[in-house]
Amino acid sequence: MYAIVNIAGKQFKVTKDQYVYAPKLQGDIDASVEFDQVLLADDNGTISVGAPLLSGATVTGKILGHVKGDKVIVFKKKRRKGYKKKNGHRQEFTKLLIENIAL
Repeated sequence: MYAIVNIAGKQFKVTKDQYVYAPKLQGDIDASVEFDQVLLADDNGTISVGAPLLSGATVTGKILGHVKGDKVIVFKKKRRKGYKKKNGHRQEFTKLLIENIAL
């Protein structure tokens, strides 16, 4: 059984007991979260497609922590002008454990 769910504007294919790194969500560690924007669900071969969402379908999960991704280096340079800028960025994510998919 799997579902395609919209979490913070991004779509994820999730199964039960799967870890997902979603864009940072508000909430404390060990808090339970529920996502009701389920776009598609597969239950042992029977596929249900929403138009655009499945009514009554929910995915519940648990927040395991807030982490940062890998550093991305942004380097700008203009040749022969002496212009150089170096900047870095680390995106923040929330680690989720998908506990249940209810149709």
